[in-house]
Amino acid sequence: MKLNTIVDKASIKKPKRVGRGIGSGTGKTSGAGHKGQKSRSGVAIKGFEGGQMPLHRRLPKRGFKNRFRTEYSVINIGDIDKAISEKKIDVKKIITNKDFFNAGLIRNKNVLVKILGSGKTSHSLNLKVDKASKSAIKLITEKKGKVEYNEKIQKTEKKVTKEEKVKQN
Repeated sequence: MKLNTIVDKASIKKPKRVGRGIGSGTGKTSGAGHKGQKSRSGVAIKGFEGGQMPLHRRLPKRGFKNRFRTEYSVINIGDIDKAISEKKIDVKKIITNKDFFNAGLIRNKNVLVKILGSGKTSHSLNLKVDKASKSAIKLITEKKGKVEYNEKIQKTEKKVTKEEKVKQN
C-alpha cells in the first residue's frame, strides 16, 4: 500500500445521470418537464419576469461615472498638524506620500495626494504632493512653508498629426 493509492470512496459523489430510463427518476424528459421554452436546449431567460416590466428596467437611470477620472486621496492641513503633534510625521524633512502612509493619513502609498486647507497648522510644512488647494497653499506659505508638486505621469502619449510629422522631418 502506498500513500498515492489511498482513496476515500465516501468523499467522491457521483454526478446525477439523466436520461437513463423512466425507473431512474430522471429519465424520459430528464428533469426538464414537458414541452415549452425551458424544456428546450439553449434557453436562458435572465431577468424575465413573466411579462411584467423587469426590475432593471423599472428602476430609473442615475448619474454618470467617468471611467477616466483621476482620483486623489484627500488630506486636510488640520490632520497633518495633528499627526505632527503626535510625532508620527517629522517636520524637519520634506513630507511625501510615504510619510503620510506611515502616519496613517492615506491607505495606499502609491495613490495621488491632494492637500486641502481645512484646519490650522502651527508648523512650517515642507510638502511634496500631487495637488493642493489654494486655501491650503495660502495657509502653508503664511507659516513660511513650501509646497512642491510631484511630476505628473502622462497616461497616453500625444498623437502626432501628419502635418507635424512632415514639420519634424
